Amino acid sequence: MDIEAALEEISRAPNLDSLQSLKVQYLGKNGQVTQAMKTLGQLPPEERKEKGRVLNAWKQALEEALEVREAQLKEQALQARLEQEALDVSLPGYAFPSGGLHITSRIVLELVNIFRRLGFSVVEGPEVESEFFNFDALNMPEWHPARDMQDTFWVELNRATEEAFTIQGPFAEDVSGLGGAVLRTHTSGMQIRYMIQHTPPFKIVVPGRVFRYEQTDASHEAMFHQLEGLVVGPNITMADLKGAISELARGLFGKEGKARFQPTFFPFVEPGVQFAMWWPERQKWLELGGAGMVHPYLFKAVDDYRERQGLPRVYEGMTGWAFGMGVERLALLRYGIPDIRYFYQNRLSFLRQFRG
Repeated sequence: MDIEAALEEISRAPNLDSLQSLKVQYLGKNGQVTQAMKTLGQLPPEERKEKGRVLNAWKQALEEALEVREAQLKEQALQARLEQEALDVSLPGYAFPSGGLHITSRIVLELVNIFRRLGFSVVEGPEVESEFFNFDALNMPEWHPARDMQDTFWVELNRATEEAFTIQGPFAEDVSGLGGAVLRTHTSGMQIRYMIQHTPPFKIVVPGRVFRYEQTDASHEAMFHQLEGLVVGPNITMADLKGAISELARGLFGKEGKARFQPTFFPFVEPGVQFAMWWPERQKWLELGGAGMVHPYLFKAVDDYRERQGLPRVYEGMTGWAFGMGVERLALLRYGIPDIRYFYQNRLSFLRQFRG
């Protein structure tokens, strides 16, 4: 056996598999060094001693060479892997897809924040409503012609819907006296609910979904969103209403935004107006909603309800104003969206435009 040739072969082993084969060849169970050691017993004592010393030296040299070459090959493999998997941290990272607020939610938040800055509280109400709160208490009894303006989804009464639209706590009342259940056709029912449970003065806005049973087209949907506003207190006037709507216009369209009123009729306000806002960027008026002074009938309906619960009448002599506007209508006008149905068709190509 040529030990120098063996050591040279080990030092040039190209990979770990080849190195393992050389280890087996020289030091394995049937390897050359192992077989040579098995013959030592056949030699004379003096020759056996010298041959054993040489074989042990060869074995030690081979083991050291194998260990060194194994470490070298493992280091080379590690470096090759690191180079292959190297990451340039200076390159831009992968932009993972992210969600965003729906355009309707963005408009609602924008409107609500404007009124929060004016000191308004934000409240919400049930989407399943009673005839009493949705119609009767808003000066629209069953025979009233204004009731024909509302195309309504009627809901079958059961325990769940009764709990949904019955006032709880000290204002609880048998729902049989509140009429049938409907999906609310406007957020105005919360005016009555809030007044029953609170005493003036107060300022609130009510965002929420409303439902109309009608044929859908580019400008009509069976479900959409409204924002309701209500202010009640002593000596509240139309000037206060005009000031609040003007401030809303400035909040939406900048310091040049302004509001104008046009007389109209709503059964729950007197006098009533349609309001429009000036959009300086487009140099045009946008008709956005209806408003007016709270009709005295509403205050009477609230006090009558409170009186039935053994509570004092607190709305005599009070005045107030209210407004309502469509959230989707504002988005349609502001962004030039041609079809209200786009809002709820879950078309990502449409919704992604408004994530910014």
